[in-house]
Amino acid sequence: MKKKIILTALAVLALFGTAFAQAQVSVGSPAPGFTLPDAQGVSRSLSEFSGKVVILEWTNPDCPFVKKHYDSKNMQALQEKYTARGAVWLSICSSAPGKQGHYSAAEWNDILGRQGSRATALLLDPEGRAGLAYAAKTTPHMFVIDAEGTLVYDGAIDDQPSTRTDDIPGAKALLADAADAALAGQPVPVPKTAPYGCSVKY
Repeated sequence: MKKKIILTALAVLALFGTAFAQAQVSVGSPAPGFTLPDAQGVSRSLSEFSGKVVILEWTNPDCPFVKKHYDSKNMQALQEKYTARGAVWLSICSSAPGKQGHYSAAEWNDILGRQGSRATALLLDPEGRAGLAYAAKTTPHMFVIDAEGTLVYDGAIDDQPSTRTDDIPGAKALLADAADAALAGQPVPVPKTAPYGCSVKY
């Protein structure tokens, strides 16, 4: 009986924990803070970028949807464009140990070199704390945080949920539209969309 009570209590706590994480990620609310190591072993916190527009990109280099945007150089072009305009771009991998996309920091540095990533940093989240705080569902799943620290975009990189690189030129650039608006201090035209890609491998 005691074991059953403990298990029930744990289930209730898990339920409330999930609900809390979901509540923290709503567009228009303060973006959840986090501290994670980058691929060089440096601890990076969202708070260090206070006053800047921050773009979060959940990633998994083995996911064909991620490969679509990196093989075409679309992701790198977006990273370069927005970091040059003063935004911070944080790629985050929440793949758990033993799951697809989980790599050591050294392996990630090799991957980033091959990709030609232009992100500000690649952050390692093997316990999935940041991923769950943002309710990141797919790779890629994109978020934009404005200079006041408010989450202003949650969703897809564009409106073409395929793995075909030839779909990119004609796609509506949802992430780019959101980043442009945030940098201009304007409301994001479409603040929430359905992300597409591989599931995050928690």
